[in-house]
Amino acid sequence: MSQDKTPKTDNKFNKYRIGRGKRFFDIVFSSLALLVFSPFMLLIALAIKLTSKGPVFYKSVRVGTGYDIFKFYKFRTMYQGADAERSKLSELNEYLISHKIKNRSFTNVEDCPDCKEGEPCSPILFIDGIEICESMYLRKKRLRLLESTFFKVKDDPRITPVGKFLRSTHLDELPQFLNVIKGDMSIVGNRPIPLYEAEKLTTDEWSYRFLAPAGITGLWQVDKSKMLKAENRIRLDNKYAMVASPKQDFIIILKTIPSLFTVKNTGY
Repeated sequence: MSQDKTPKTDNKFNKYRIGRGKRFFDIVFSSLALLVFSPFMLLIALAIKLTSKGPVFYKSVRVGTGYDIFKFYKFRTMYQGADAERSKLSELNEYLISHKIKNRSFTNVEDCPDCKEGEPCSPILFIDGIEICESMYLRKKRLRLLESTFFKVKDDPRITPVGKFLRSTHLDELPQFLNVIKGDMSIVGNRPIPLYEAEKLTTDEWSYRFLAPAGITGLWQVDKSKMLKAENRIRLDNKYAMVASPKQDFIIILKTIPSLFTVKNTGY
């Protein structure tokens, strides 16, 4: 993917997000983390190797800062061939389920916040017997595309028993400190996403997230609401690109620590 899709902005607004100070902190923090967790990583590698066929590490192509592409490392938590099975689980995608539950379907023209009584904000369309302004139609269309972009499945059958434990304890993320050492990622940033997701996030509204570095944790990960709304995730990613600072990163790291002791959904 080319880098010409990255939104243009004033470099003065947030030099910290990609500055030397942040990079220095990342290297020191990651080096210490790898040193402390290396015995556990050896035990994890052994457990993975003894309980299922396949490599110890899962490597996938991810998109980070400015649409840069890199190899992303995690401990393997799924059976071999799991990626090929993804399409069969599309109906279980929690983002789509959330979308259906909230009934984000086409709405009447009266529901558009920009339309005034008797004065629609854009041409009127008739879709499936419903009168809707073009502006609202396009907004709903963008939301449906966004909801189908991210993928997360509860109780994913592709996950191994060891993998389920690793995901619930976040231990599968430990190899990402190697990505930080290499310079692919930062400790705090926006989660790097697969190519199939990044290819859909190319509008100015959505691509702003790529101004920030790819990170192990970030604003969305520590969001207490944890709403399964794709636009909420993008909003927080965009926000981090604007407010990144040493203080903000320190707060996010402090908020991340309690979540390490909370069992999480073993989806994507």
